[in-house]
Amino acid sequence: MNVPAPAGIATLVAYVATIPAANLAVTHFGAVPVGFGYAAPAGVYMVGLALVLRDLARESAGRGAVLAAIAVGTILSYFLADPALAGASAAAFAVAETMDFVVYEPLRKRGLLIAMLASNAVGLLADSLLFLKLAFGSFEYLTGQILGKVWMTFAAIAVLALLRRRKQASANA
Repeated sequence: MNVPAPAGIATLVAYVATIPAANLAVTHFGAVPVGFGYAAPAGVYMVGLALVLRDLARESAGRGAVLAAIAVGTILSYFLADPALAGASAAAFAVAETMDFVVYEPLRKRGLLIAMLASNAVGLLADSLLFLKLAFGSFEYLTGQILGKVWMTFAAIAVLALLRRRKQASANA
């Protein structure tokens, strides 16, 4: 068995840590503003970050490690969520992260940022639809859920693009 490098392990740990962070945020903060007058359950930002971290973990730790992390994250999501949200959180996490993975894999060769944008779009929509329906029986927060996750995806991709440019500039100097 190949053991991921320290960067891969750190990315996997950060990815899995977003799950309890999202569940704690929902439990303790309820709904939060996400812009343009919309609100969403407070875990929205952590879930958006999880989608990006999953893609980065795939690159740094490999397919098998990410699939194992999705399984661990699903279990954590179930056991660490408020009992009223546990099933919704676990189901939404498992389905959305798996869909993100399935879309990301074939697009990897076209570039990291393209793969991340496409897979995160699918993952954030799946997570939003499933979580809201299962947890609240309503799509009242759907626009806010999507908006909050899009903010996190764009922010993370902007940071990655900036880091990539800096790395290329340093290599060319």
